[in-house]
Amino acid sequence: MSQLESWDPKPNTRFGGPYRSIPTSLPGVHISELMPKMAKRMKHSCLIRSLNTKDGGHGGGADLMLRGRRDEPTLKYPDLGAVVAKELGRMDSQVPDYVNFYTSTEGRGSAKTTPGFLGARYGAINLHDGKKLSLPNIEKLESITKGDHEARADLRNFLSSRFDQGRGLSAVKSHAAAYARVHGLMSCEKLFDISDEPQHIRDMYGPTQFAEQTIMARRMVEAGVPFVRVSRAWWDSHGQNFETHLEMVPELDRVLSALIDDLKQRGMLEDTLVVTMGEFGRTPKINGSLGRDHFATAWSASLHGGRTVPGAVYGKTDAHGNRVVEGEIGAGEMFATILEAAGIDHTREYHVGARPIPLVNPGIKPVTEVIA
Repeated sequence: MSQLESWDPKPNTRFGGPYRSIPTSLPGVHISELMPKMAKRMKHSCLIRSLNTKDGGHGGGADLMLRGRRDEPTLKYPDLGAVVAKELGRMDSQVPDYVNFYTSTEGRGSAKTTPGFLGARYGAINLHDGKKLSLPNIEKLESITKGDHEARADLRNFLSSRFDQGRGLSAVKSHAAAYARVHGLMSCEKLFDISDEPQHIRDMYGPTQFAEQTIMARRMVEAGVPFVRVSRAWWDSHGQNFETHLEMVPELDRVLSALIDDLKQRGMLEDTLVVTMGEFGRTPKINGSLGRDHFATAWSASLHGGRTVPGAVYGKTDAHGNRVVEGEIGAGEMFATILEAAGIDHTREYHVGARPIPLVNPGIKPVTEVIA
């Protein structure tokens, strides 16, 4: 998403584009006119306008933002969802710890989720778009009775136990735990059925698939799922940037503002952190196809609810959005900030064998100015 058409507009500059900036509920803070609903809710939100993550590639940039650092040759780091799943998940929960939605309208797959060294127990359940917005193969076949289903589960547990005897492989236990979560999810099919949502709630979010997946995400969080990621494609505006954002940003504005209002009305906003973030921003300069290209040097993200400071705005870019001039942070600092805003101590360590592994690289600190 272009920061210039959303959180950090630069109107009346050479490459600022056709859209105006508008005042928000925070005095002196302006965002794009394409986000009038969020402009009224900025007092409940905080912005980070000073990301310099130095990777303008889709795959590399996405991996970096999801993990906060690069993998080592012999060590795969867990992504943000896996860390939250481990820290905030409950062992007795029947719902999954990590769910990943994706609307693949531009034909590009979602950034790959990974539990890394934490193991499959904390891996994501990936839900992709299709004719039916639900987990594939979640429904029990009518030809299989409840007794048959339980007998199959018992047989699987028996075979897994036999296989594990004398081996003690952590991978076996991890996969068994992940299977148990999916098995439990089969009794939670109603979470995917939003037909029982009041019509005024569905109207508030809108009719799009992205909106419906966001409603499902709220239902899952309400049911105890610690981490839900909802991704939306088509932001890659190398051509016709302004037309693309004229369609995409108002949809995000509607869905995000609806989610904030919905969580607040349910008394969930203070305990739920909502983050909007891509893998990079877009160039201030307009290319020959009237588009903006990849740009990781000076871009923005937003945080809402959780342990954030409502109304905080951190960082600043220059008059044209070419570089960060105040409060520059990288992917590691953003990762640490999200952890702290979610109530997770970023200084925690895990152990892989006898080796201690910190959640973030040494020297990385969160942006305390946005943490309550």
